[in-house]
This record gives sequence, structure tokens and C-alpha cells, in this order.
Amino acid sequence: MVRAVLEYLPQRCAIDAEIVVRAGPPGAQRLDWEALSQRIHPADSRVQRLAEQTPAELICFDILALGDQDLTAMAFGSRRERLESVLSSLPLGAPLHLTRTTTDAATARDWFERFEGAGLDGVVAKALAAPYQQGKRVMFKIKHSRTAEAVVIGYRIHKSGSGVGSLLLGLYDELGSLYPVGGISAFTDARRLELVDELAPLTVTDDQGNAMQSFTERSRFSANKDLSFVRLRPERVVEVKFDQMQGPRFRHTVTFLRWRPDREPQSCTAAQVDRPIAYDLDAVLQR
Repeated sequence: MVRAVLEYLPQRCAIDAEIVVRAGPPGAQRLDWEALSQRIHPADSRVQRLAEQTPAELICFDILALGDQDLTAMAFGSRRERLESVLSSLPLGAPLHLTRTTTDAATARDWFERFEGAGLDGVVAKALAAPYQQGKRVMFKIKHSRTAEAVVIGYRIHKSGSGVGSLLLGLYDELGSLYPVGGISAFTDARRLELVDELAPLTVTDDQGNAMQSFTERSRFSANKDLSFVRLRPERVVEVKFDQMQGPRFRHTVTFLRWRPDREPQSCTAAQVDRPIAYDLDAVLQR
């Protein structure tokens, strides 16, 4: 990707951008985080093979330097004009793209709704007059938010060794099998300790009464991570807030909303999770 992208950029520049990988058949493609994460691999042969099978692309949204000129003190609106000028001659099919921008709220709302189906998290709002502020988050990211019910299937001990670090969640597939979909974390110190006692009646134990542990699948991102967790009987339902599903799993860590004692665990199916209407990524990237 590097060689392909450099072909379309000035020899010396600093571009703020994001690397993406798309997946799906032509006319129904979307951003694919899992495919992108597979590109991070220590074996060069695998990286080269994946570069051919799942080519990456670059989506540009800001320019910080051009030649010997530092543009960071320039207002974002002016930097954006400079970036558009730099990328004005991109041919169709180039692995380099420029984000869409608008000052019209109605257009932004339309993009927010339609483009989610192509795998986009939401929209970003930036002040046109603001300079680039390194290390500071001065933009606003407006992300999608949905709710769903899931079954608590276990918990991990907090890294401090005390209390619940995260709750592991599951959903039932169309065959009635329970599979893991993600987790909830970010509990207060007091709540972590409370959850251990609260979930004790659901703990799966062996013949000696000791809590049984299971392990989640290991990946290259978790080579040195403790993947053990305390198993719980799948009897308790929780309502969570999430932004997106990536395949069968929540893309990011979800937020605890409330316990749902009124819901049966078997009602927590993958089918009940709201998903956006599919939208082709090319319709987002081509202007």
C-alpha cells in the first residue's frame, strides 16, 4: 500500500489519515476492522499475501505539513482547502481517498444515517477556524448508539487481582448455541467488589466447590494476556449500549445500562440486535 499511496502524494508532506480495508462483493462493500487487524502480523510472507488478498486504502482528512511549510497553525478550513488541492487529481480507483465535508447540518444527518451501513462509526465535527492542536482532542465524534440484551456468561478478575474487571457476554445463534460477543468493563472499585458477591450464586463450580475457569481464544494481540475467566451459568440478562456489530461480535467494549430480570436468556438472540441497512462503501468514498 505504501508504494501505491506515495505515487499520489507530494514527496514531502504530513497527512492525517486512517488506513482501512474493505470487504464484501462489489456493490455491497463495507469497512472491515477484522480484515484490517489481520494485516498486523510478524511474518512478512503473510503480510505480503494479505496485501494482495485484502489491499489496504488510505482515507485522508487533514494536512499538517507540505514541503518545508508547517500548516498546523493554519485554520482547519484553510488546511482542508490545501488538502483538497493536493489530492485534486486522484484517478478513479486510486487507493487514496478524501473524506467528505459539509457545513450543512441536514446533509451531515443524512450521511450519519446512510453511511453507517458501509461500516462508518458516525461523523466528526471540527471548528473551521481552529488550528491543529497536537495531543488534544478538540473535535467532536458523533457516534451511533444502540441497545441490546445479552447473557452474562462469565467474568474476568480485575488486573489488580481484586473484584470483577469485565463481564463477558453471549448471544444465542439461530441454532440455539450460545457464543461470546464481547464484554463490559469500566466499573468503579466499589462496584467491582460488589459484583463478585452478586454473581457468586451463578458461579459454575467443580466437585470440590471451586469456581471453574475457562479461556477465551488467544490471538497475536493477546499473546501475553491472561485469558482466563470465571464461568457463570447463563441465567442473567443485561441491557447494554453499543455502537456497532462487526460480524457476530460487538466491535468495541459495550456500556452497562441495567439488569433485565424480565428477560429470558434464550430471548437474547443475534437476530434481536439492530443492524444498519447495508450501504456500499464506494458510494461513500467516490465523490
